[in-house]
Amino acid sequence: MALLDENRLFPLESRARGIARMLYERVCDLPIVSPHGHTDPKWYALDEPFPDPSQLFVTPDHYVFRMLSSQGIALTDLGVPRVDGGPTEEDGRKIWRLFARNYHLFRGTPSRLWLDHSFEAVFGLKERLSAKTADHYYDHISECLAKPEFRPRALFDRFNIEVIATTESALDDLRWHDMIRRSGWKGRVVTAYRPDSVIDPEFDNFRENIERFGELAGTDATSWHGYLEAHRIRRAFFKSYGATSSDHGHATARTENLSETEAASLFAKALAGHCSAEEADAFRGHMLTEMARMSLEDGLVLQIHPGSWRNHSVEVMRRHGRDKGFDIPTRTDYVRALKPLLDAVGMRPELTVIAFTLDETSYSRELAPLAGAYPALKLGPAWWFFDSAEGMRRYRELTTETAGFYNTVGFNDDTRAFCSIPARHDVARRVDCAYLATLVADGRLDEDEAGEVATDLAYRLAKQAYRL
Repeated sequence: MALLDENRLFPLESRARGIARMLYERVCDLPIVSPHGHTDPKWYALDEPFPDPSQLFVTPDHYVFRMLSSQGIALTDLGVPRVDGGPTEEDGRKIWRLFARNYHLFRGTPSRLWLDHSFEAVFGLKERLSAKTADHYYDHISECLAKPEFRPRALFDRFNIEVIATTESALDDLRWHDMIRRSGWKGRVVTAYRPDSVIDPEFDNFRENIERFGELAGTDATSWHGYLEAHRIRRAFFKSYGATSSDHGHATARTENLSETEAASLFAKALAGHCSAEEADAFRGHMLTEMARMSLEDGLVLQIHPGSWRNHSVEVMRRHGRDKGFDIPTRTDYVRALKPLLDAVGMRPELTVIAFTLDETSYSRELAPLAGAYPALKLGPAWWFFDSAEGMRRYRELTTETAGFYNTVGFNDDTRAFCSIPARHDVARRVDCAYLATLVADGRLDEDEAGEVATDLAYRLAKQAYRL
C-alpha cells in the first residue's frame, strides 16, 4: 500500500498523460531553488534534531492548524504559543493524536498531498494517518528524528536544495545566518529583506521600530533623509548575507510617487502616530516606489505580496500574535495601483518587480497584460491559498496566453514547514508538466519545446528572476 499515486495530477486522457510523464521524468530530479520562504535559519545554524513530530508538522504550520481551528479545535491544544506566555499543550504525543483523529479534514486539500508526500517520501510510511495509526506514526517519526540523517542539514542535502532564501525583518541582526556562514557548512541559505515593520505606519510600535532601525544602521532614521539612508545601509547588510530580494507584504498593491516634501510630511505624521488609514496606505505605497529605486541601485529584486487582510481575527491576534492562519484574501486592483511605480521605473529592464496576488480574478484581466508589456514586471507563482493543483493550473491557463511563460518566475514554496518543500515543488512540477502536455497534445507546442519549458519552470526561471 502506498500513500501516493505515481500518476497523481497528470491528465486523464492517455496520450496527454504519457507526455506529462515524459516531461516530469525530465524535471523531477532537478535541484530545488527556493527563492522565497519562511523556514527558520536557526535550524540550519544549530543543526539540532527536530524536537518531535508535532513540532515538525503541526505547531509551526498555519496551513495545518487553521484547518483544525476551523473545526473548533483551540490553537492552545495544538501547542501554538501565546503572546502572554500562558499555558499551551506541551505533550507532543497528545497534540499528534488530536491531529491524527482529525486528519480526515484535509481530504482533497493541498495540505493532504504535501503531508502524505512527506510521510511516505521522507519517513517511509505507507499506511494512512488516522487515530488508529497515530502512535505508530509518532513513534516511527520520533525514531527517525533522533538519527543524524534527519537533522536539518542532512535533509537539506537529501531534498536536493541548491539554495533557499529565508525572510527576516529589517530589524533582525541575522545572527543565525552569521552562524551558518562561520560553520563552514556548504549549504546555501540566504536571507531576504522584509521591511514591513519599518515601512507600515500601522505596524505595532512603529516609532520604536524606526528608532531601533536607526540604531542598527548607525544613522538618525527619524529624519526623512536619514530614514532612506538607513534602508540603504540595512539592505547592504542583508546583501552581505546573500540577500537577492526584498519582500513587502502590504494590504493593497497601491503605489505612489510623491514629492520629497509630501513624503517627508507623511513620514513625520507616521512617527508622531497621527496618520489616518488613508495616509498610512499612501506612505506604504510611496515606499514601494522608493524600494524600487533602491533596487535599481543595489540590484535587489522587489517582491510585492499584497491583497491579504492579515490577522483577520482580533481574538487570535491578541492571544497568539501574527501569522497564525487568519490572513484572508481580498480583492486587489493592480492596473491603477501599480501605475505610479510603473510610471517611475516600469520601463527599466534592469529592474525586476515580482507581483503576487490572492485575487485570481486579476490574472487575465490585469496582471498578465501588465507583465506582458512592462519589462520590469514579472508574475509571481500561484501563491498561498492558490498554491494547489487547481490554483496552479488556473494560473497557467489565465496568464500564458497574454504573458507567456517567460514573464513568470517559476515556482517558490513560501513555506515554514521544512518537510513540505520537496512535496510542494513536486506538485508544481507535475501540474506544469500536465499543462504543457495538453499544449503538445492539441498541437500548440512541440515536444522538444515543452521539455525546455518544463526545465525552465522547474528550475531556470527562479534562478534567473531572483538572481541566484
